[in-house]
Amino acid sequence: MTRHDAIIVGAGHGGAQAAIALRQNGFAGSILMIGRDRDPPYERPPLSKEYLAREKPFERILIRPEHFWGERQVELKLRATVTAVDAEAHSVTLESGEALGYGTLIWAAGGDPRRLTCPGAKLKGIHYVRDRADADRMMAELDAGAKTVAVIGGGYIGLEAAAVLTKLGCEVTLLEALPRVLARVAGEDLSAFYEAEHRAHGVDLRTNAQVVAIEGKNGNVTQVVLADGETIPADMVVAGIGIIPAVAPLIAAGAKGANGVDVDATCRTSLSDVYAIGDCAAHASAFALGATIRLESVQNANDMATTAAKTICGDPQPYHAVPWFWSNQYDLKLQTVGLHTTHDAAVTRGDPASRSFSVIYLREGRVIALDCVNAMKDYVQGRKLIEAGAKIPPGALADSATPLKEMLA
Repeated sequence: MTRHDAIIVGAGHGGAQAAIALRQNGFAGSILMIGRDRDPPYERPPLSKEYLAREKPFERILIRPEHFWGERQVELKLRATVTAVDAEAHSVTLESGEALGYGTLIWAAGGDPRRLTCPGAKLKGIHYVRDRADADRMMAELDAGAKTVAVIGGGYIGLEAAAVLTKLGCEVTLLEALPRVLARVAGEDLSAFYEAEHRAHGVDLRTNAQVVAIEGKNGNVTQVVLADGETIPADMVVAGIGIIPAVAPLIAAGAKGANGVDVDATCRTSLSDVYAIGDCAAHASAFALGATIRLESVQNANDMATTAAKTICGDPQPYHAVPWFWSNQYDLKLQTVGLHTTHDAAVTRGDPASRSFSVIYLREGRVIALDCVNAMKDYVQGRKLIEAGAKIPPGALADSATPLKEMLA
């Protein structure tokens, strides 16, 4: 059995950053990165944005040039899936049956798209945007003439896909089962703003829209059926309804976890010499009142990777990064910092009609999160308010003529 000093499972943002950070922190042992994709590590957010819109070729979304990994003595094993972990033997087994030994294991496998389960869910023309192959299949169908698209799910992936497909000339209907889009990640004011923006750009956006079936002809999707009996014509369906953490081999090996796999402040799992990072890692967050949460963001994957690498290299530093996220839709750049989920008040700073404003979330008078739309200064300065636990009167926060940095003083 071949053995490596460190095996990284997952070749996305977290896995790539883990390998980079190990080398940056002096790790001299052998590193093997195992990825399910056919390609070396690349950025995932552009798949539903610039890559799908053909504004960026694939080479421009590589996390590092392909030769980088060999130069850093990081071995890549692509098109490979880990199906089992033996924590006592310190080994992993691949789908091919090959067994590989490790000294330290970093699990950065992310998650798999949550699949539709309604009748017709396996028809051709239904897509999930998770990897390059998914986006390539969509692009091929668009080239073949697909024009009428139903997007199921009003989260970031669904909204970004709707924006790009509209820009490409498609007729887009967006179907969100909840009463508003972005319901899980943003407040009502931001949801209302984005709903209005998409409708203004021609998207037929429906909330409280329950999909009960997908129908087709000759194996290809033709329409989506709603609970009220209405049918939505579609020669393409894009579903963005969340992910399922890819942690089954770890849980089967005895790792603790319910929603993903649980990790401590240095990203260790309950298994000896096994770390988990990124979308699949559940951690206690000071920004969520200590609740155990998973964060699905590039920032979280990268920062957890650095935390794990430092710990492995003998410099443990507890993970305490302020969460942040971004989304590009049309000419709107949304930048979010902090977590709004425990807020008890929200302040709108600036005029949404100007398409440059921020929503500031408070808990017991303290700034805990911001959603900034085309408002870079608020995003940068607001982050410092969160880090300081600043307690600012709502009236002052609403005054867009006064920079947020002045309020910190």
